[in-house]
Amino acid sequence: MDGAAPTIAISPLGDRIIKVNHAGENGAIAIYSGQIALARFTAPSLLDELVEFRSHEQRHRALFGAELQRRGQRRCRSYWLCGLGGYTLGLLTGLCGARAIAATTVAVEKVVLRHLQHQLILLRDIDTPAVAAIGAIVEEEQTHHDRSAEYLVVDGIWNHVLTPVVAASTELVIWLGMRL
Repeated sequence: MDGAAPTIAISPLGDRIIKVNHAGENGAIAIYSGQIALARFTAPSLLDELVEFRSHEQRHRALFGAELQRRGQRRCRSYWLCGLGGYTLGLLTGLCGARAIAATTVAVEKVVLRHLQHQLILLRDIDTPAVAAIGAIVEEEQTHHDRSAEYLVVDGIWNHVLTPVVAASTELVIWLGMRL
């Protein structure tokens, strides 16, 4: 043994994914912030849960931010776009009430969870720190999805109208983030 420290695998793909995830967490914080602002009037029973979920997303953003800093990377160019779009979505769905809020969370988290699982597979052999950061948030994101799904009515209007639009928008933001 030559005494050299072991190398930690990192990759340009991991850099890009961490940037996009960091921006996405900023968007999630903004969604919850917009929803909280209006849920005080339209869905007060959800306020504690929304505040809890936002605190999780703030921790996730800090985790990805620290990983970007450790890598010497700047944040994604889509960071502010995610924040503005997220806040707008949060206000609109907050205005519509509890089921719209829940449908938004379910739609966003379903897309996010699929992407996180794919990222873990892509990076498992090439970027150990990215895998650790991504793996650290999966359980809480799943909790957001599952707890929000409890509020939905299977054949409710929000499932048919809002869910596909929010899911497609989330996919678009991720796609753009990976290319900006």
